[in-house]
Amino acid sequence: MLQPIDGIITHRVDKVLYLTIDRPSDMNRLSPDLVEHLGQLLAQLRDDTEIQVLVISGSGDDFFSMGLLNPAIRASLSKDDVIRLVRRANAVFDALEALPQIVIAAINGKIMAGAVELSLACDLRYAVTHATMQMPEASWGGFPGAGAPVRLPQLVGKARALELICTAREIDSAEMNQLGLIQGVFSQASFREEVAKIAHTIASHGPLATRGAKRIMATRQEPGTRAARELSDALRHALEWSQDVDEGMAAHKANRPPNFVGR
Repeated sequence: MLQPIDGIITHRVDKVLYLTIDRPSDMNRLSPDLVEHLGQLLAQLRDDTEIQVLVISGSGDDFFSMGLLNPAIRASLSKDDVIRLVRRANAVFDALEALPQIVIAAINGKIMAGAVELSLACDLRYAVTHATMQMPEASWGGFPGAGAPVRLPQLVGKARALELICTAREIDSAEMNQLGLIQGVFSQASFREEVAKIAHTIASHGPLATRGAKRIMATRQEPGTRAARELSDALRHALEWSQDVDEGMAAHKANRPPNFVGR
């Protein structure tokens, strides 16, 4: 039996578990506590043989979720705190990706930064028509540190992944669909119903088949993924103590363009 967790609402329908990030007053942001609670829930879910599909969404119709960190939040944390938080998010998103169940991100609105990385750790992604996606970290002097440089190229190719991360541009649901980031787009009126249909169709099929297919694909990708993740952690640690990160935070605070020097 899954235990209730603050900031996360869960309800089960047959073999499908619906998880809603429920922090509407803060744009459903992935706070440190929420990330920790999500990790606890995933640990409970990992050995559940009855639930076959997990659907993750945000409360309301505006925000799927904001990320872990933005310049304002970073300013309240030490550099060691930031590194610990990023690495914990890495571990939680890895646990999400490693679940035996099929995991669906139901992107019901705007999604940014670390929340994009959460969605990339899911197996399938569907978006509402008005959804947008952005990884703004490069404009702050950083790079996505919780899996995007590892997972995104597998979905859209190296060149497009670099373009999205390095330009920090926002894309709409139509482009998300065109690039293969999502598996479908639905209107706001039908979005949750359509995602539920897909989830329950998958859940009605043989778990040995669906779980087995997921395990085979994960095994095929693992060798390169591990090395890339280790490099990401190492570079992210060095980045946090760079002049550029400090300049990015100062520029955001002063509402001026940053002057990055590459050190």
